[in-house]
Amino acid sequence: MICEILKSNNPKLRIKSKPVSKLDKKTKEIIKDLYDTLLAQKDPEGIGLAAPQIGKNVRIFLMKDKDTIKTIINPEIMEIKKDLKNKSNKKKPKLMEGCLSLPHYYSPLTRYEYVTIKYKDENWEDKIETFMGLSAQIVQHEIDHLDGILFIDHVVRQQLPLYEHTKDGQWQKVGLT
Repeated sequence: MICEILKSNNPKLRIKSKPVSKLDKKTKEIIKDLYDTLLAQKDPEGIGLAAPQIGKNVRIFLMKDKDTIKTIINPEIMEIKKDLKNKSNKKKPKLMEGCLSLPHYYSPLTRYEYVTIKYKDENWEDKIETFMGLSAQIVQHEIDHLDGILFIDHVVRQQLPLYEHTKDGQWQKVGLT
């Protein structure tokens, strides 16, 4: 079922999510709802969606990774690091990050380039996987949701500008109040 995505001012998004204890009918329904809701997002298109965003405070998120949609249950960060290959000290361009709970607003956040997580997949199998680049950014963003943290919190902490992507395709800088 396609669910309504909670907006960033909803207090439910600030609650730390509980671990999933088993892969039962209820858990499978949440995964299916996340899948249907993520695929339905066209304006803007979604690349990740956490259970708290549809009002379910459990540690599950889905993410688009290349040509697949991964189900991540009970993620635990094992290792997180900056780009070790970038020895020239040149800064890599920051990726514009947005959120379906705050649609059409983006900021050039700094996130770790690599993240290794341990998690259970949709078949309740244990996985350990390293993500890099955009995929690492998605993982960090969605784990933040599971911990009650929104990307706007990072924007404020990093003192970054926030931009609105308007309907006419323009980028407009907006103030944070």
